[in-house]
Amino acid sequence: MIKTKNNDIVEASSFKDPDSTVLVNNNGIFRKINYSYKDDYEFLMNSGLYEDLTVSKLLIEHSEVENSYSDCYKLIAPQKVFITYPWEWSFSQLKDAAIATLKIQLKALEYNMSLKDANCYNIQFYNNKPLLIDTASFERYKEGTPWVAYKQFCENFLAPLALMSYTDINLNKLLIVNINGIPLDIARKLLPFKAFLNMGIFSHIVLHSLAQTQYSDNKTRKVDVKIPKFSQISLIKSLLNCINHLKLKDFHTEWDDYYNFTNYDDKSFESKKEIILKYKNTINPKIIWDFGANTGLFSRLFSDCAQTIIALDIDPLAVEKNYLITQKEKEENIIPLVYDLANPSPAIGWDNAERKTLLNRSNKPDVVMALALIHHLRITYNIPLYKIRDYFSKISPYLIIEYIEKEDSQIQKMLLNREDIFNDYNLENFENIFSEKYEILQKDKVGSSNRYLYLMRKK
Repeated sequence: MIKTKNNDIVEASSFKDPDSTVLVNNNGIFRKINYSYKDDYEFLMNSGLYEDLTVSKLLIEHSEVENSYSDCYKLIAPQKVFITYPWEWSFSQLKDAAIATLKIQLKALEYNMSLKDANCYNIQFYNNKPLLIDTASFERYKEGTPWVAYKQFCENFLAPLALMSYTDINLNKLLIVNINGIPLDIARKLLPFKAFLNMGIFSHIVLHSLAQTQYSDNKTRKVDVKIPKFSQISLIKSLLNCINHLKLKDFHTEWDDYYNFTNYDDKSFESKKEIILKYKNTINPKIIWDFGANTGLFSRLFSDCAQTIIALDIDPLAVEKNYLITQKEKEENIIPLVYDLANPSPAIGWDNAERKTLLNRSNKPDVVMALALIHHLRITYNIPLYKIRDYFSKISPYLIIEYIEKEDSQIQKMLLNREDIFNDYNLENFENIFSEKYEILQKDKVGSSNRYLYLMRKK
């Protein structure tokens, strides 16, 4: 943690750009515009590009505030957004982020500016729409110069999208071990031959990676390429066309059709909704984390009262469906994310601080919801009940949790080919363990099922 002379904390990921620095304090988030970026900043603000992009909801809005720093030109206050990472995004979230980046570059060229980087972390979802959060990402365009961020765009966006489309829906997680983007030669090796029949993939990944190899072997002279603006525009449009045509194939995951194959009868299913609505009216939460949200059916019961609903699920196709619902219904307060509670997003990058855990980049919720989840954590992942309790209790004051008895058919399937060593998994022990840190406010049996819902408050 680095503090400035004003006691503002320098954001841990804000060290690579010499033109600006992100600061955090109790009043919000600020960005120092350094003197090295003065001319480009003034050009951005006066050219009409800033207004065009903010009106189009492609660039985060900011206000200029009183600058008490003598070492920077301007101090700006951007809108605050919840930071998410591309390995937590569904296919369509990453695709929309890529398209937004290319649209921004096309608009920038209209105003004789260009994106100097195409970092996937610079795109975030605000009201469920992707927008650029780095105001200092632009530079004035110089005639004949190629797009300096082309390689970065391909590694940050095109490569993971192509791998998700042609190889496996989970391969955006390669960005966790390739924090600066998936190298194109690796993407080329992982893609099937049929992907190369796509001319966009062939041009921007295969030929591009081969060219990278060729030029990297050239140690004797600098490669000086002149590309007129219309050629760069054609390149951007080619990337847009390629990405627009990428789709998920017939991928099926374990939970992508979960609600069609539950062992609830209709009456019990409606009973579950009614109980959760009762709990909602009791606590009236504003920020909710829903672990195991699937496509967000129960998350949406809180839409009328919650400012933010983070809908987390391990299944990427369930999250994909949830995101597409938010786009169709224009839902702005639900944020679907791919998230494995047993192996969550890590703190990675320089000093293990460049990219943070979920707990370290979000306001803590008023309530955690864990429906049809605890048996998976206990039986599938062998996580003790007390550890589950401790984790939830450090996140929020309230907990809505579902307990499923062993007699339930879903658990019987889980135990079908393994020894039942989980003697602690019973209703009495569950209540005893959670009661050590929670007060059980309400307990309800879900219809005629072997399931119970609880509303708990941390002691």
